[in-house]
Amino acid sequence: MNPGWQAVAAAFQFLTRFPVKAELDYTPELFRRSTRHYPLAGAAIGAVVWCVAAAALYLLPPLPAAVLTLVLWVALTGGLHLDGWMDTADGLLSYRPREQMLEIMKDSRVGAMGVMACVLLLLLKAALVYSLLTEGWPPLMLLLPPVWSRWFMVHAMASWPMARGNKGLAGSNFNGMEKRHSAAALPGAILLTAAAAGLFPLLGVGEWTYGQAGLAWVALPLAAWAGGTWAARRMARKLGGLTGDTYGALNEGIETLLLLVLVIIQYRL
Repeated sequence: MNPGWQAVAAAFQFLTRFPVKAELDYTPELFRRSTRHYPLAGAAIGAVVWCVAAAALYLLPPLPAAVLTLVLWVALTGGLHLDGWMDTADGLLSYRPREQMLEIMKDSRVGAMGVMACVLLLLLKAALVYSLLTEGWPPLMLLLPPVWSRWFMVHAMASWPMARGNKGLAGSNFNGMEKRHSAAALPGAILLTAAAAGLFPLLGVGEWTYGQAGLAWVALPLAAWAGGTWAARRMARKLGGLTGDTYGALNEGIETLLLLVLVIIQYRL
């Protein structure tokens, strides 16, 4: 397998539970190269989520369709990012000194704050997906939150220091990420967004107008960058940098933020 396909396979094996059959030698260099394909892995997740949402909505009322869609969404990632969301909540909401926060986040056990944060996040996500399905056919923009949330993870790796240096999974494999890695992932995210825009006239988007869809194409990347930057700065200030858990938390938070933006566009604009 050539290096390009190895990087694609590594991105899918690491971020998803798609059955990618490839024997890879996971080196830090391969991990860093694979990040340029994170938006593509997000697009694959988004495409499956959209298809399942459409099928579920054909068979079921919007609420159970939304819950089943979210169950699949979590299953496609193996709960990887939810684990980071819970660990980050346990650490940051402990209000302890920096070193103790990092120790709490490293603990494999989930505390009360992590459980509450997970339950509230899933409730909000289910409610937002439900809102997007109540107008009938799922909006095509449902493909995009997983794309831009994963692009921002790459941007965060390249923009903020590692809180634990070269220790831990993130530190040992992604330490040394540079702006060029973030820049390499950006064209893919933009092209995938453009491809989704090109499918708009073919697949239809329920009650969405072209004006709403056009606004979503612009608003989602901007919201991902703005919301992610605000959250990453606050976490880095408290922890002295970012960790693998915080990357997962950023992904979950940005996905939820972008679903919220879509609901606001659908109902208020």
